[in-house]
Parts: sequence; structure tokens; C-alpha cells
Amino acid sequence: MATEVDDFLAATMPRLDKAEIALHNGDVEPRFAMWSHSDPVTVFGAAASGSGWAEIGPMFVRLGSVFSDCVSFENEVIAAGASGDLAYIVAFEHTTTSIRGAAPQPYVLRATTVFRREDGEWKVVHRHADPASETAGALAERLAVIRGTLNGLESKPS
Repeated sequence: MATEVDDFLAATMPRLDKAEIALHNGDVEPRFAMWSHSDPVTVFGAAASGSGWAEIGPMFVRLGSVFSDCVSFENEVIAAGASGDLAYIVAFEHTTTSIRGAAPQPYVLRATTVFRREDGEWKVVHRHADPASETAGALAERLAVIRGTLNGLESKPS
């Protein structure tokens, strides 16, 4: 018998994986479709943070412009829960992708993603990700160099 969590994961994981692969190939549209555009929405990201769709949407566009040539992506789900119209996933995200045209590099992020059901569909309302591997730490450093670009500022180390 399927549980509420099983139903949530079955409905959400294929869409979430598709959105993340697309983002890491430079296409933000599936991520836009996956996320709620109704506040409150928040991101505490490895590369940039924001609050409110008016801030987050453009941040995703800038982030997508940095990535290309996604070789692989896997969401290793560690824990998940769902109750009513709220749900979450805690996962290690294993990604190999190119940043600004460099050779694709593997990295791992720890990610917690919170969802809210809107009109019968699960939408992301919060994401918190940070480096979980040495290569992710290096990625975070590379992204810190361009963080100004991601936050709409001049590109410089933070």
C-alpha cells in the first residue's frame, strides 16, 4: 500500500530531476515550472540566496547561464516526508556539469527542499544547499567569484 510519502515522491522526483538536469544544461524553464511563484519562497543556495519570486526568478536565470553540458545528475534521497499540503526531501545531489564552459566537474551538494501543494501540484517553496564534497567546496569557491553576477552585481570575489 502506497503511503503519502510514496505518492509525493512518485509525483515529484521525476519532475525535480528533470528540472535540475535542465538547469545544469542552461535551461531554467523546467525549474521555473517546478517552483511556486507565490510568496513566501526562499533559497539559501550554495551559489546565491534570495527571498520572494521577484528576486529568485532572475537569480535562477543568471544561475542557468553559468551551467552547460550536464554529464550526470542523481538525487540520493536520504529522507522525505509529506503531510497534507507540505512535504520535504533531504538529499545528496551528485552532479557533473560544466561551469562557464570549463570541462565538466563532479560535485556533491547537501540539499533540503521544501514543497507546498498548489492546485494539486507539488511546488518548491524553499531550497537550502551547501557543499558536501571537496569538489563542491571548490565549486562554491568558483561560484563565489561569480556570486556578484548571480546576485545581479558586478562579478568579483565576495
